[in-house]
Amino acid sequence: MRYIDRVLSQLEDHIHSGSFEALETDRIELKDLSNPRFSEDFYKTVCAFLNTEGGIIIVGIREKDRRYLLTGYDPGTEDNLNRLGEQFCNADGTRLDLRAYFPPPEIRPCMDKRICLVYVEKLPEALKYVYWNSHAYARKLTGDVKIPPHQIARQEDLKRELTDARELSLVPAATVEDLDIDPLNDYILRLNREIKVTSPKADLQAALPFMHTLQFVREQTPTLLGMLVCGRRPYDWIKGRCQVDCFVDAAQQVAQNKLILKDNIIPLMEAAVGFVYKNMAVGVSYAQGGTSLPEYPERLIREVVNNALAHRDYESDGFVNLIIKPDTYIEVRNPGNFRADQRLQMETPVRVRRIIPRTKPRNPRLADILKVYDRWEGRGLGMASLTNACLNNEIDVPYFILRGEDNISLYVPKGQVLDDEARSWLNSFSGWISRQTSGRSLSQEEETVLTYFYKSERHNKQERYTILLTQDNNHFQAITTLENYGLIQRLPIDNQLDVYPLYVINPVLTQVDFYPALRQLFGQAFDILQDEYKNVLEVIYQHNTYSRAGAISAKSADLFLYTRRHKVIKDLRAYDTFSRKVRTIVNTLEKRGFIKKVDAKPSGFVINQDFKLSPTLFTASD
Repeated sequence: MRYIDRVLSQLEDHIHSGSFEALETDRIELKDLSNPRFSEDFYKTVCAFLNTEGGIIIVGIREKDRRYLLTGYDPGTEDNLNRLGEQFCNADGTRLDLRAYFPPPEIRPCMDKRICLVYVEKLPEALKYVYWNSHAYARKLTGDVKIPPHQIARQEDLKRELTDARELSLVPAATVEDLDIDPLNDYILRLNREIKVTSPKADLQAALPFMHTLQFVREQTPTLLGMLVCGRRPYDWIKGRCQVDCFVDAAQQVAQNKLILKDNIIPLMEAAVGFVYKNMAVGVSYAQGGTSLPEYPERLIREVVNNALAHRDYESDGFVNLIIKPDTYIEVRNPGNFRADQRLQMETPVRVRRIIPRTKPRNPRLADILKVYDRWEGRGLGMASLTNACLNNEIDVPYFILRGEDNISLYVPKGQVLDDEARSWLNSFSGWISRQTSGRSLSQEEETVLTYFYKSERHNKQERYTILLTQDNNHFQAITTLENYGLIQRLPIDNQLDVYPLYVINPVLTQVDFYPALRQLFGQAFDILQDEYKNVLEVIYQHNTYSRAGAISAKSADLFLYTRRHKVIKDLRAYDTFSRKVRTIVNTLEKRGFIKKVDAKPSGFVINQDFKLSPTLFTASD
């Protein structure tokens, strides 16, 4: 028999006999709502149940002079009961939708009348406390009391922590016995490396006070944090929160291309990093005496993987995906999303999609644990490490793709920011840049930072979010110099974000469409050209107009076009084929008068400003 059924049976006996026994508890309350106007005491009790452990209100029975009186349930109160979930507010007076915490009321016969059972579930810690009539109430024994200010302040601190981090939520049905003493003692040994904090524990019961301090356990129940760090068979309890699915996205599928990892947080991190190391290409640097040269910095891989598990949204039971695309990128797909105030979006004058680096960890308690294991740097520099590796030309520009509201993908591309494509682009605007700098050459650092902004804007156009460069993630002097030269421009942004200056590249440097100028010069003759001929003409026009040399050789033109499509030259045979085709096009354009060769140093081709339309512009053989 359910507890409430026993209580109702006892109430009927007492009503029939006129006897009395105290049956109200911290979870059971009697109320007489025989008129349609709800009493304030009823709402206080509902508020108190929400803020404490939940409860059941029996509507239609009241206590008077140590006797129970059956007044019955009035159907006129039904509308009010159905709207209970809409009657409470948060601390600043905002009305909340709490309908999910009110199961349907139940009407039951009781002697010659009917009563109504109003069920109220307790709120999760992240929603407490709620208010009725400007006051928050809690259940204390059989009464409803106002929650004191100091307790509200303490709960607000916890709520702020829990809003960002679900790490302290309780694991339903788990007990302390589902934790493992060995990982806990390993943590204690590491914690004691510099100064003794506590002694290793003989068993779980002896460890209980310390686990409460760490918040591995709350209310005698393991938390998600406790299960992550030292849970016994954690997957049985927290599912995908302790799982990483690893893949190698290769054309040839083999068994080793996929690995599903399930474990506590520390061995999970170690195994995931190991998977990347195992599947990461390693070359040899002859310049450094045969030193191995991995395609991604090893320290960065460790930090990317560790941060993925440290900062993921643990409210979701989805797992982390780790995907390696050989010779292209590493993708880490994480449950969660960036806060709205972390996402910087603008549409004019250019499309901007930037992520403001987070200065506070999403899961602060877990971050504290990971510091002890040297698995988290603890200074909020996760994104700064990405931009540092990028601006040191160890990787190409990293970016994020937001996959709805519950998934983020971080892409770490192989390569360099200042790669062959970037150098070709900078060379094509070298004359214009020289005029902006009054002849001063840009340093490699300045070229790299400028290219970061250029590539970042290209990613932004594709709805990819790049990391906002700030004073905190280095190279700020280079940014200042580029701004002084007018190569980048600062944009105004919202007041709440103006501590972070937003820069975009000078629009001259982002020009890619020279068709209008070429059409004006060549008229109909330009329109009838095939696209590949138009592309070569664009390259020549761009260099004539903006590069320091003015003229451009066929070799430089094919290099520019190839690297714009492929970033770097990896396949020499493919590049040679492409190069021969471009040289043929250049020769044909010269033959038909679109361009002419100049012999001045450096020699090369320029647009023929004296072009005359010929009726036999091209033959069939062309």
